[in-house]
Amino acid sequence: MVKPVTGAQQRIVEAAEPGTGRLSGTAAQLDGLVRRGLAFRHPRPPHACFLTPAGHRLREGDAPAPPPPPDPGGGDRPAGDGGFRARTGVADDPPGGAARLREARAAWSGMRELRRMTRADGATDRLCGWERQHPVRAAALALEAAGFPPASQEPGGYQVRESPQPDAVQIAPVGGTPPDRVEEAWSRTLTEAGWQVSHHQGVRPPGPYLLASPRRD
Repeated sequence: MVKPVTGAQQRIVEAAEPGTGRLSGTAAQLDGLVRRGLAFRHPRPPHACFLTPAGHRLREGDAPAPPPPPDPGGGDRPAGDGGFRARTGVADDPPGGAARLREARAAWSGMRELRRMTRADGATDRLCGWERQHPVRAAALALEAAGFPPASQEPGGYQVRESPQPDAVQIAPVGGTPPDRVEEAWSRTLTEAGWQVSHHQGVRPPGPYLLASPRRD
């Protein structure tokens, strides 16, 4: 059972910076929040702490989730998403809902902060290293945080999948064809999130899809 946070830890969570979720407190207090899965420590100096999706839920008055299990891969999970798994449009996607959307947006905010802290110019309009290594999860996070329903939630929703083309992913409607404006909205969202997007017509499987690759510097 997860121990409740102390009054001091609760105040630290509530005082997190709007948008980024950056925390201020003593090393012991921040370490306590990290152990509870409510915060993560950025891997690069100055090793600042930020709220995870569970931390954001606590700040908003919801009960915090149990801390995520240790990552045996030693860094395979990005610090920016706190272990959040974006929905890609497959059958085993996590369920949706208002709380889920808040988690997605918190994870996207953390990813943008990770971009800022890992670029020399502090820009957030280009993908970071983790996103380039996990393009399916990265593209899916940008779409889910924007509020678009995946194919696992409604017919014609998107499915993000690997592409035969290196460094690219496919985003395709499944179970129905969405209006052109919806597909254009997917394209616009990904473009604003740092992707280079083009429209294609598939043969196997047939149907339209978007091809997205990291925007070049």
